Amino acid sequence: MISLKDKVVIITGGGRGIGFGLSTAFAKAGAKLVITGRTESTLLAAKEKLEAAHGCEVLCVAADGADEAAIQNVIDKTVEKYGRIDAVVNNAQASASGKMLIDHTKEDLDLAIYSGIYATFFYMQKAYPYLKQTKGCVVNFASGAGLFGRVAQSSYAAAKEGIRGLSRVAATEWGPDGVRVNVICPLAMTEGLKKFKEEYPDRYEQTIKAVPMGRFADPEEDIGGMCVFLCSDLAKYVTGETITLQGGSGLRP
Repeated sequence: MISLKDKVVIITGGGRGIGFGLSTAFAKAGAKLVITGRTESTLLAAKEKLEAAHGCEVLCVAADGADEAAIQNVIDKTVEKYGRIDAVVNNAQASASGKMLIDHTKEDLDLAIYSGIYATFFYMQKAYPYLKQTKGCVVNFASGAGLFGRVAQSSYAAAKEGIRGLSRVAATEWGPDGVRVNVICPLAMTEGLKKFKEEYPDRYEQTIKAVPMGRFADPEEDIGGMCVFLCSDLAKYVTGETITLQGGSGLRP
């Protein structure tokens, strides 16, 4: 198992869904965690589970990703408690997935952009001085929705492709400082995907049939495992990459 003992990792949306799977993977690797999200009760419940199961140290700081001051508070609280930041994993995202482009409103687009691009931008920018000190890294989450133009995910795809562009530029600018920035495009089973299956069963079946491995990724083992690797010294020469974790359905040239 890869060890991240005493590394300090911020995970956005770390209290549920894919984020909780990521938190579990990092906890097992020995990291000190900071989990953020909009709902404090969700974060506290996750903290209790993680600390009880893995004996790790977890700091919860509630924050809306569109709120620059709230994100600065996350950074400040992290440094106040741990004295350093080694990695930031930008996982959280809200969107109006399932809605056709013609039916999207400006509010739908704003939701995806503010919770996605703005949140990622703020976390990266405000964590950078500390990542520079530790030669740390960033893992941002994008999506096959943007890579492959998936139906009924226009605002989500737009936000995720914006995150990819931001990440590639950061990898170039921050490489000389030893700070790495990579992107993961997961296809994972989550509560949101379960809801999508219930509301759009035909589209769900089309999606799963297109996955050669015949299943969605496990948030902890498949997605979390890759994130832990990217934040470890084993990946110290990996930066600017987009990694598709989609069971064979994310083939790219």
